[in-house]
Amino acid sequence: GRECNASYLDREDPDFPVCLEQTVLVWIPLGFLWLCAPWHLLSLCRRTQGKFKVTLLVSLTCLYLSPQLVVSLLFLTAIAGLAVTLGEDYGPNKDPSSTTKHPGVYYANPVLYAVTWILVLLCQEGVRRRERAVDSSTLFLFWSVLVLCDIFPFQTLLREALRQGEISNVPRFCLFYISFGLELIALLLSAVADIPPENPEAGAAFLSRITFNWLNSMVTKGYKRPLVQEDMWDLNEAESTAYINQHFQHFMQSELGAARVRFQAQLKKKPGDKAQEEAFQNGLSNGLGKGISQDVLMMVRKEEEKKKKKDKKKEEENYPNSWLITTIYKTFKWILIESALFKLLQDLLAFASPQLLKLMVSFIQDKSRYAWEGYLYAVLLLAVALLQSLFLQQYFQRCFVLGMKVRTAIMAAVYKKALVVSNDTRKESTVGETVNLMSADAQRFNEVTNFIHLLWSCPLQIILAIVFLWLELGPSVLAGLAVMVLMVPINGLLATKARNIQVKIMKFKDKRLKIMNEVLNGIKILKLYAWEPSFQAQVESIRGQELNVMKNFAYLSSVSTFIFTCAPALVSLATFAVFVGVSSENVLTAEKAFTSISLFNILRFPLAMLPMLIAAIVQTTVSKRRLEKFLGGEDLDSGIVQHDSSFSTFIIRIHSCSSAQCVSLDIKPGRLVAVVGAVGSGKSSLMSALLGEMHSTKGFINIQGSLAFVPQQAWIQNATLRDNILFGSPHEERRFQEVIQACALGPDLELLAGGDLTEIGEKGINLSGGQKQRVSLARAAYSQADIYLLDDPLSAVDSHVGKHLFDKVIGPSGLLKDKTRILVTHGVSFLPFVDEIVVLQDGVVTEIGSYNSLRASRGAFSEFLDTYAKEQSNQTQSESEDTQPDSPLEDTVSVTLKRENSIRRSHKSLLLQKSLKNSSIRKPENADESKKGQRLIEKETMETGQVKFSVFLQYLRAMGWGYAVTVFLLYFTQNVAFIGQNLWLSDWTNDAVEYYNRTYPSWKRDTRVGVFGALGVVQGLFVFLGTLSLANASVAASRILHSRLLNNILRVPMLFFDTTPIGRVVNRFAKDIFTVDEAIPQSFRSWVLCLLGVLGTLFVICLATPFFTIVIVPLALVYYFVQRFYVATSRQLRRLDSVSRSPIYSHFSETVSGLSVIRAYGHQERFLKHNEITIDENLKSVYPWIVSNRWLAIRLEFLGNLVVFFAALFAVISRDSLDSGLVGLSISYALNVTQTLNWLVRMTSELETNIVAVERVSEYSEIENEAQWVNNTRPPEKWPEEGRLQFKNYKVRYRPGLDLVLHGITCDIGSTEKIGIVGRTGAGKSSLTNCLFRIIEAAEGHILIDDIDISTIGLHDLRNRLTIIPQDPVLFSGTLRMNLDPFDKFSDEDIWRVLELSHLKDYVAGLQEGLQHEVAEGGENLSVGQRQLLCLARALLRKSRILILDEATAAVDLETDNLIQNTIRKEFSHCTVLTIAHRLHSIMDSSRVMVLDAGKIVEIDSPSNLLKKQGHFYAMAKDAGITIEDITVL
Repeated sequence: GRECNASYLDREDPDFPVCLEQTVLVWIPLGFLWLCAPWHLLSLCRRTQGKFKVTLLVSLTCLYLSPQLVVSLLFLTAIAGLAVTLGEDYGPNKDPSSTTKHPGVYYANPVLYAVTWILVLLCQEGVRRRERAVDSSTLFLFWSVLVLCDIFPFQTLLREALRQGEISNVPRFCLFYISFGLELIALLLSAVADIPPENPEAGAAFLSRITFNWLNSMVTKGYKRPLVQEDMWDLNEAESTAYINQHFQHFMQSELGAARVRFQAQLKKKPGDKAQEEAFQNGLSNGLGKGISQDVLMMVRKEEEKKKKKDKKKEEENYPNSWLITTIYKTFKWILIESALFKLLQDLLAFASPQLLKLMVSFIQDKSRYAWEGYLYAVLLLAVALLQSLFLQQYFQRCFVLGMKVRTAIMAAVYKKALVVSNDTRKESTVGETVNLMSADAQRFNEVTNFIHLLWSCPLQIILAIVFLWLELGPSVLAGLAVMVLMVPINGLLATKARNIQVKIMKFKDKRLKIMNEVLNGIKILKLYAWEPSFQAQVESIRGQELNVMKNFAYLSSVSTFIFTCAPALVSLATFAVFVGVSSENVLTAEKAFTSISLFNILRFPLAMLPMLIAAIVQTTVSKRRLEKFLGGEDLDSGIVQHDSSFSTFIIRIHSCSSAQCVSLDIKPGRLVAVVGAVGSGKSSLMSALLGEMHSTKGFINIQGSLAFVPQQAWIQNATLRDNILFGSPHEERRFQEVIQACALGPDLELLAGGDLTEIGEKGINLSGGQKQRVSLARAAYSQADIYLLDDPLSAVDSHVGKHLFDKVIGPSGLLKDKTRILVTHGVSFLPFVDEIVVLQDGVVTEIGSYNSLRASRGAFSEFLDTYAKEQSNQTQSESEDTQPDSPLEDTVSVTLKRENSIRRSHKSLLLQKSLKNSSIRKPENADESKKGQRLIEKETMETGQVKFSVFLQYLRAMGWGYAVTVFLLYFTQNVAFIGQNLWLSDWTNDAVEYYNRTYPSWKRDTRVGVFGALGVVQGLFVFLGTLSLANASVAASRILHSRLLNNILRVPMLFFDTTPIGRVVNRFAKDIFTVDEAIPQSFRSWVLCLLGVLGTLFVICLATPFFTIVIVPLALVYYFVQRFYVATSRQLRRLDSVSRSPIYSHFSETVSGLSVIRAYGHQERFLKHNEITIDENLKSVYPWIVSNRWLAIRLEFLGNLVVFFAALFAVISRDSLDSGLVGLSISYALNVTQTLNWLVRMTSELETNIVAVERVSEYSEIENEAQWVNNTRPPEKWPEEGRLQFKNYKVRYRPGLDLVLHGITCDIGSTEKIGIVGRTGAGKSSLTNCLFRIIEAAEGHILIDDIDISTIGLHDLRNRLTIIPQDPVLFSGTLRMNLDPFDKFSDEDIWRVLELSHLKDYVAGLQEGLQHEVAEGGENLSVGQRQLLCLARALLRKSRILILDEATAAVDLETDNLIQNTIRKEFSHCTVLTIAHRLHSIMDSSRVMVLDAGKIVEIDSPSNLLKKQGHFYAMAKDAGITIEDITVL
C-alpha cells in the first residue's frame, strides 16, 4: 500500500501519506532505541545476584514503578492492536464480500512495538541498577522522538474524522489515542529524577542537566541574600582536588619518566666533557658519585665555571621537557573528545540559520506559496537555534570545567613538588616565583584550555563560511575576504604596539607600588620627620607618567576599535560593490544580501579570536617551560640520612663530607650537646645535614628516632596559637599547660585577647620576635620526639627569659632532660651546664669535650669564650650570683615578657574596641563573643548586595559630566548610522524586484554603493571619536581618584595604620586603582555599546514587523528577572572565589618558607591534605560560578531564539504587507541578538563588580585626617631657640574609649639639659615621644616648648623643628642623598660634613656613585650599624634644639653604639636631649634621669642621687649590675 506522491504536499493543508506515517515514522524512534539498548542491558547483566534483593526493595518507589506501569500498559495496547488486526482479517463477523487483507505493516508494527516495550522495561531496570545513575538521556530522547513522530498520524486521524464527520475504525482510533496519551505521560515521567540527593547536580534529571535547572535553588538563594561559603555544595568526586591530582600524578610519573630518559639520551649525544659533567651531577644526586675523589670534583668545578659563560643559551633546555602537555591530554582526554563533538555539531548548525533565512526571504517574496511553508521555516529556525544553544552550552560547560581541572591539577602538582624539592632546585627560584607558578601560570593554562578547541573550530568555520558565501555571491566574496585578511596584520601590529605600551605601564605601576609600599611601611618615620610632601610628589610624578602612557594606550585601542567597527561595514561594502560592479547581470536580491550578511557575522568571531588565541598560546608556552622546569627538577634524596638501629650506642652518628670539609661526630642518647663556633663556621649547615637537606659527597649520617627542629628564624603559621604549638598532634591539656609554663608563654597568653585561641597573622605578625621563638620552642617540646635540634633558639629572647628557657626546657633539669638535644648557641653562660661541647671552625670539628676540659686545653674554644665574654661581662657578674633559680627569677621573666609586649604596644591597640568591650563582660558561653576579640584585625569589609547608584554617579562626576554626555551622544549617533546603513541595504535589495528583467541603471548602482559605504565610514568615525573622548574622560577620572586617595592616606592619623594591615592599604593602590584605570573604562564602553546594540535591534524588528511590539514587554520582563537573579548570585560567587583563593597562595608560601620544619617533623602528608582542602574550598565557589554563567547563557539564548522565532512568525503572518528586504533585515538582526543579550548581562555584572573598586577607593579617601599640616598660627622662624620643655598635667590615651597611657605628667626640662628616661616595659616611655610629635593627641593638659603650646601650631611646623633618632633605622629606596635630605634643602658640603661626623664619610666616599648610591628597599644593602649611623646623620643635618633619642633594642654592635654615643655628646652639647634608655649604662652620665612607671613619673633626679635613694632606679641598676662605684668611674 505505497502510493506516496507529491500531491500530499501541494495543497493548503499538507499532510504525510499514511504509508509514510506507518513505516518511516515508526521506525525512526524504534531504531534509535534498539541502537542504544545494548549499553543499558549490559549493566543489567553485570550485577551480581546478592545485591539484587536489596535493589528490589529500594527500587519499589512510586517514581520507579510509574514508568514501568505505563510501559506495561503500552505493551498491552500493542497486543490489542495486533488482536484488532487479526480480528478484522480472520474474525467470525468478517464481511465476506471484502477479500482484501490488511497490508503487512499492520502486523509488523504491533509486533515491533511489543518487542520494543519489553526492551524499554529492561532498559529502565538497567538504569536503576547502574551506580549513581539518575535517569537515562537515551530513554528521554527516545520518548521525545516517539511523541514527535506520533504527532503526524495524530492530526491525520483527527482530520480524517472531522472531514468524514464520523470515526471509520473505532477500536484502532481509540487504541492510537490511548497509546499516545501513555507516551506523553512516560515522556513527562522520564524528565523527573528519581532520588533527591545531597548535591543537586548529582540528582538532576536529563532535562535539568541540559538546561542547568538544578542550579535554580542556589540562584534563588543568592537573590534573596548574599551567598556565603557555607551555602556552597560539596563537589562531585570527579571535580575534587584529590581525585584530579591522583589521576594527573599517575600520568605525570610515566610521562616525566619517559622525558627523563629522553633527556639522558640527549646528554650522551653532546660532546664528552659536558656529558661527563652532567653524569657527574646526576650521579652525585643519586649518591652514586660517592667514590669520586676531591681533585676530580675540583676539576669539574673549574670546567663548569668555564662552561657557564659559554652556554647561557644552551642552559635553557637542560631539564626534561615537552611532557606536560601530553600529561594533561592523557589525564583529560575524554572531556576533550566530548567537548570537541559538541563544538563540531554547533559549528555545523550555525550555518543552517542563514540557509533557512534565505528560504524564508524567498518565501515572502513569492506570494503564491502556501502559508504552512512559512510557519515550517519559523519553527525550523527556532529548532535549529535551540539545538545550537544546547550544544554550545554543553561545550562551554565541559571546556570551562576542564580549564578548572587543569588549573587544579597544576596547583596540586606544584604544591606536592614543593614539599619534596631538593635544596639546590629550591634556591634557583624565590618564594615569590614559586607562588607565581601556582597562581599566574596555572591560571594561564586554565584560560587557554577554555578555548583550546577554537584552534580547529575557527579555521573550520572560516572555510565553511567562505564556501557558502561563494555559493551566494560567486568570486566577489574574495574582495570581502581580502579586506578581512588585511585586517589581521593591522590588528597584529596594533596588538604588538599595545603590548609594548602595556609593559611600560607595568613598569611604572611597579615603581609606584614599590614607593607606596615603602611609604606605608615607614609611615611613622615620614610623620616624625614631616617628610610626607616629598614622597607625595614622588608618587604623583610617577603616576603622571603612568597616566600619559595609559592615555597613549587608550588612543591606540580606540584606533583598533575604529577598525573593528568599520570591518563588517567595509567587508560587506567591498563584497557588494564588487558583486554589483562585475556585471550588470548581478542584481542584489534580499535573499543574497541578508544571507551573506549573516554569514559575515558568523565569520567575524573566528577571525577576531584566532590572533587572540595564538597570542595566549604563546604566553602559555612560557608558563609551560617554567612549570616543566620546576616539576621536572631534582627531588630531595631521602637516602642521605639512614635510620639504622644496629648502631646501638650512638643515637646520631655523622661521618660525612659536605662541600669539601669533613665532619665526624657521634652523639650518645640523652645527652645535651652544645655546638659553638664563630659566625660562618658551619653551625647551621651541620643542622641542615642532620635534617638531610645537604648533599653529602661521601660518608653517611645515621639517626635513630624521630626529630624535632627549632630553626634560627622561628616559622609561625597563620593559625591559632594552640595549633601552632600542637602542630598536628592531638591536644592533651596537661601536657599543653606544662609546655606553655616551661616556655614562659603563660604571661603572654594573659595579654592576648583570645588566650591560646588567638589567631596569629601570617609570618607571626602579631607576636614579638621573642614570642615567636618561644612558640617555636614550645612546638618542639610538645612534639615528644627523640632528638631535638635547636638552632640558636635563645638568641631572640632577653637574657632572663633565655635563662628561664634553659632551666625549664633545654637544660639538665628541664622538660627534655631525657632526650638527645643538640643546641647551637652563642650564649656563653649556658655552656658550663651542658654534657658535651662541639667546637666548629670553618666547617671542621676542632674539639669535642666538656666545658672544663675545653677551658683547660686553651684551644679555639677559649678564644671563642674570650670574644664573647667581653660583651657579656657585666651580665656574668649578676648571673654568677644567682645561678640557682630562685623566686625573683619568675618575676624577671614576666617583666621581660611585658617588655617584649610593649614593643608591640602599638599593635595592641589593634585588638579591636570590640574585644575591649567584651573582655570586661566575657562569659564562657558566648563563644562567638569571645571569638571577636581573638581576631587581630577587623575582617576586611567584603561588599555584599547591589552596588549603590551613587557610586556610578561618583565615577561619572570624576569623569566630568560634559565628557560623559558627549560619549553617550557619539555612540548613539554611531548606532543610528548603523541602522540607517542596514535600512538602506534593505531598500537597495528591493530594487531587484523593481528592475526585474530590466537593465539596472549604473547611476542608481553608484549611489546605492556610495551611500552604503559612506554610512559605514561615518559609523566608524563616531565610534572612534566616542572612544577617544571616553579615553580622555577615564584618564581624568583615574587621575582624580588616585590623587584623592594618596592625599588622604598621607594625612590619616597613625592609629589607622596600627589597626589596618598594610596589605589592605596597598591593595587599594594596586588592585583597585588598576581596576579604575583599565577594567572600568573597558567594561563601561562595552556596556554602552551592547545596550545601544540591543535597543537598535529591537527597534529594527519593530520597524519591520510592528506586531513584534506585543512580545517585547513580556520578553523584557523575563530578561530583567534572569539578569537580576544572575548578577546577584554571580557577583557573590566571584567574591567568594577571590576570598577563598588567597588562602591557597598564603598557605603555599607559608609551606615553602617553613619547608625544613615540615620535613624535619615529617608532616608532608598533613600539609598535602590541607592544601587539597583549601583548593577544594575554592573550587566550591568556582564551579557554581562556571555553571551560573551557563545557566544564564542558556536562558538568554532561549530568549534570543524566541525573538528570532517571533520575528519570523510575525513576518509570515503579515507577509502580504511586507517587503522581503525588511524581513531579511529583521531576521538577520534577530539572529545576532542572542550574542548581544548575553554580552549585555555579562557586561552589566562586570561593570557592577568593577565599580566596587571606586567604592573601595573612595572609602579610603574619606577617612578623617589628623590635624592640619600647617595652620594660621605659625611659630617664629628660629623657634625653638632655647629648647625648654614643659609638661603640664599631661594625659593621653591611644584611642577614645581606652585607658590613659600617661596619667598626668608634669615636669620642666631646662635648656640644654640631658635627660634619661627609664622605666619598665609599658611604663609609657615611647608614648612620651609620640606625644611630643603629636602622633597621639592629648586627652588633657599641655606641652609647651619655649612657651608655645604645641597643640596650637601645624603639625609640620612642629615636627620639622624637633629631631628624633628612632629605635629601628628605616631607610627608603632611592639615593643616599634622598634618604638624608628628601627636600634638597642642603648643599653637598653640608651633607659630607655630616657624614664625616657620623663616621660614614670613608664608606660613602668609597662607593662608586658616592651620594647617589642607590639604597635597596628597606636599606637591605647596608648593615644594621650603617643604617643606625645614617639615622644619626639625618639628625645632625636637621640641627634642631631638641633631640629625642629612642635607643635601639636591636643588637647593635658595641662599636656603633659607642660611635653614636660619643657623637651625640659632642655635637648635641648645646641641645636638649631626651634619651629613652633600655640599657642603663648609656644614661649614667645624663644630668637627670626620669623614672616612669605605669604612666606616672615616680622619681626624677641626677643618677647618683637616685642610687643613694635606693628606690626604683636603684633596683633597676642592681639588676643591670651597676653600682655607685661604676658611676664614679664614669
